[in-house]
Amino acid sequence: MTNPIGREFMEMSKYKNMGPTEEQQGIIPQPPLELPYPTGKPLISLPAPAGLKMPAMDLREAVERRVTLRKYIETPLSLDELSYLLWMTQGVKRITKRPATLRLVPSAGARHAFETYLLANLVEGLAPGLYRFAASQHALVNLEFAADINEQITHACTDQNQVRNSAVTFIWVAVTERMTWRYSQRGYRYLHLDAGHVCQNLYLAAEQIGCGVCAIAAFDDDLLNAALKLDGESLFAIYVASLGKRN
Repeated sequence: MTNPIGREFMEMSKYKNMGPTEEQQGIIPQPPLELPYPTGKPLISLPAPAGLKMPAMDLREAVERRVTLRKYIETPLSLDELSYLLWMTQGVKRITKRPATLRLVPSAGARHAFETYLLANLVEGLAPGLYRFAASQHALVNLEFAADINEQITHACTDQNQVRNSAVTFIWVAVTERMTWRYSQRGYRYLHLDAGHVCQNLYLAAEQIGCGVCAIAAFDDDLLNAALKLDGESLFAIYVASLGKRN
């Protein structure tokens, strides 16, 4: 049985760092569900999720086969496979009247505070470079960063070769206001929890298409944010995962 002091402490700490949120105060409107696309950059359509045909795999088999993989063969991903991986990790099922996006992964309050950046190295029909997933349109935007963006991102990830040699590396970028608008400082905790949900879906979907994943949290925040042209506060890289075909 909890003693009175314990109960009091639990009540005091229950909503630690919550405070009145911007939503509750009504001082700031809800942030956009998605960052604006770069001016003058056309969207690159991806194969529609409904028409994708992927090998069948039992959920238990996918979970039991899942391991971290750091070495990949030089076989490109198809555009269908990339579309599938994006759909399974941040695909938008629908937009509600609230509005909020309902996706294939859970998120605190359906805030879905991530933007997916992709370092594409070996994808059929896609020039190597840096892209952003336009989730609401199920499309890509070519960010056309420096020609050495692979080396910049690899170096920021402590020169881990699985990034350099990946078919594609996923970089999830947190849009802090999208979460803290509702949950104040506690929203930072939810961002990290949500990142785990997304990456686990990537691991399982990768198993289905003969790929492997290496989740990466060992990166230099300043270097990676600088490479992606993020300010490191309102927008920052929260999690990285390299992916490629398994031998």
